[in-house]
Amino acid sequence: MTAGNAEDIVGRYSRLARAALAGEPISDCGQDAFEDGCFGAAAYAADPAAPDGALRASLGCGNPVAVADIRPGETVLDLGSGGGLDVLLSARRTGPDGIAYGLDASTDMLALARANATQARTPNTRFLHGHIEDIPLPADHVDVVVSNCVINLSADKPRVLAEAFRVLRPGGRLGVSDVIADDAADQARRAAAEQRAGCLAGTLTRREYHNLLTDAGFTGIRITATRAAGGGLHSGIIQAVKPATLAPGTNAITPAAAAPGRAEDRVRP
Repeated sequence: MTAGNAEDIVGRYSRLARAALAGEPISDCGQDAFEDGCFGAAAYAADPAAPDGALRASLGCGNPVAVADIRPGETVLDLGSGGGLDVLLSARRTGPDGIAYGLDASTDMLALARANATQARTPNTRFLHGHIEDIPLPADHVDVVVSNCVINLSADKPRVLAEAFRVLRPGGRLGVSDVIADDAADQARRAAAEQRAGCLAGTLTRREYHNLLTDAGFTGIRITATRAAGGGLHSGIIQAVKPATLAPGTNAITPAAAAPGRAEDRVRP
């Protein structure tokens, strides 16, 4: 991502965060971007655990936590955590023996997320300032990576996925909601739809997403379109696995380890 584009995107979401902190309703795309308007809070309608403050600040295009199969005691990382909704839901699923990290490049969004975490009384959350292209966590540190309509904002999507792979433990899982494009979508209509949907750095097609995940080392890749957004765009769920360690002297993948305990709360300076 170029410095100018990154600054514009961070500035846009910082303004939205300040508006949310002031109690104003927020949205990051046109109301016609999806058939039922922006997903936002609507994607969590069936989840009674969603805290009200974080729910009102949701800017995503789906509910990645619902498909991430988060287990007690696991460590979860949300890329581009925004107002913190997916971090809070992840923290409740991991329980007191787990940790849910949120990573965001906007200090205003981090302030909003921390306020929502305090209101929701979730002490096992950690919010980090940084970029999804350079995750400030050690390798093999988390069990699950989630993200909600953020990877499409990056101009260096291969690096984002490579970083997600790096920080996942062997056997770890990726569960992402994002906007994807049809392989044969008309470029002009697609560009207009991307602007309506707030995809400022462009979308990946299903084939491109699959190829980048494969290049990063992921297996078990599943990409499912969930809702049309017009112009050849869809919201979608992207799921993948980091293979467990190869058995010595073989090419076979060993089974993933049993449910891990709590990770050390370490971050890179």
